[in-house]
Amino acid sequence: MTDAPAPPVTFAQLESLTDHVSSAGSRPHRQIRAPYDDSVVGTVPLCTPEDVRSTLDEARAASDEWASWPVSDRAAVFRRFHDAILDRRESILDVIQTETGKSRPDALEEVLDAATTARYYANLAGRALSPTRRSGAVPFVTKTVERSHPVGVVGIISPWNYPLSLSVSESIPALLAGNPVVIKPDEGTPFTALWALDLLRECGLPESVLQVVTGEGPTLGDPLIEGVDYVSFTGSTEVGRLVAETAGRHLTDCSLELGGKNPLLVLDDADVAAAARGAVRGCFANTGQLCISIERIYVHESVADEFREALVRETKALTLDAGYDYDHDVGSLLDGELLAKVEAHVEDAVEKGATVLTGGRARPDLGPYFYEPTVLTDVTSNMTLADEETFGPVVSVYEVESVSEAIERANDSEYGLNASVWTENTERGEQVAARLATGTVNVNEAYAAAWGSIDAPMGGMKNSGIGRRHGRQGLMKYTESQTVATQRFDLLSPPERGRALWADGVTLGLRLWKRLTELVP
Repeated sequence: MTDAPAPPVTFAQLESLTDHVSSAGSRPHRQIRAPYDDSVVGTVPLCTPEDVRSTLDEARAASDEWASWPVSDRAAVFRRFHDAILDRRESILDVIQTETGKSRPDALEEVLDAATTARYYANLAGRALSPTRRSGAVPFVTKTVERSHPVGVVGIISPWNYPLSLSVSESIPALLAGNPVVIKPDEGTPFTALWALDLLRECGLPESVLQVVTGEGPTLGDPLIEGVDYVSFTGSTEVGRLVAETAGRHLTDCSLELGGKNPLLVLDDADVAAAARGAVRGCFANTGQLCISIERIYVHESVADEFREALVRETKALTLDAGYDYDHDVGSLLDGELLAKVEAHVEDAVEKGATVLTGGRARPDLGPYFYEPTVLTDVTSNMTLADEETFGPVVSVYEVESVSEAIERANDSEYGLNASVWTENTERGEQVAARLATGTVNVNEAYAAAWGSIDAPMGGMKNSGIGRRHGRQGLMKYTESQTVATQRFDLLSPPERGRALWADGVTLGLRLWKRLTELVP
């Protein structure tokens, strides 16, 4: 194995971030390792269930004051954060790469996402959270107003693959809605969330309003879910079911973004070269460790040969290596467990008749968890990776005879998170997109167009989750709606006498109101 580059961030710098964790000095610590070379880069305390409960108590004690802040004042914190994280871009990129092993271009996506999210919700919150007039029970007599209140303490359980986007970016709308937030980051990638917490406090966020607990998911998950008023979880479908079960027992609302086995469709009129370049980005971004990445490609038979050649050529052109610069396209897998899963999926497929067009092997010469971007064909339904999420740099290419077949096979999955359609006829592409059972669909893009359209909701269908992030829904899910109706005259109760006449009058009024609303929508 070649010598991996030394992390630009030091052990001491990372250790200092644990000052933000409660009980940091009195608990056993867990070593955090850099995927590039498996070296120890820091330690974090293993919080206990009691630590979680005390942290939630602190958050709840801070909730009234935070909710009392004018929305404009809360928004100002995140406008400052937008500028600050861009100013310190290289510093947070070092931290993200150190604990995830992803390439720097992939890490940059997270920084851009955090800044965009801060700007968007800081601008939206004032309008979306303002009291809104609604149609009253009796026109001109009933004044009805919808108010939005914070839901309470929010718990965010975030994964390792996008430690900034899926923890801090997800916290921003919850905080802007007036809720205190407790983040439980993945046990192996805690420093990114701690770094961002430090920066947010510098930008004016009160200390107890956002907190981080570090440690093992099985130990901290239940007390966190049991103690919050809303839980946001991103991770596997298997664990998501456990989160939903625990939340359900406590009648705690939740949103879950879970697994995916995302399809990409290349239609007969696609720009094949562009489709191949887009597929490579969609398949191998973040070394395939992305819930919305592409793992299945359905290509029309009329362009199948040309597309396969272009896809292999583009895949071989990717640079796979360790480095804290922008020179490498693909980084490392996170750890040995993920590497073993990728190897097992590919070995099982090859043993059962799949063909490796490129890739298909680990690269210990680059680092302990590197695996080559891999393209397979001749994949059949009896192979594990045919329908199980690999979550690595592996994609299968299937030839189809028609658009209808491509749609049918794309939808033949328990998952429904993201999809991609490639065609030179964008109207046709949008029509195909509408027939795909996924929460987001990109036409002539793999995933970034939908993910980056932050004004629109993002989430999964079927076993890919419940609820949505992004857009107005991504903010309002962290609120409780309250309706306040003020009645000027008592027209809703039947009189003591003449009730039959009253009933006729009410009925006539409804008929007239229906006709008026049909004339004036």
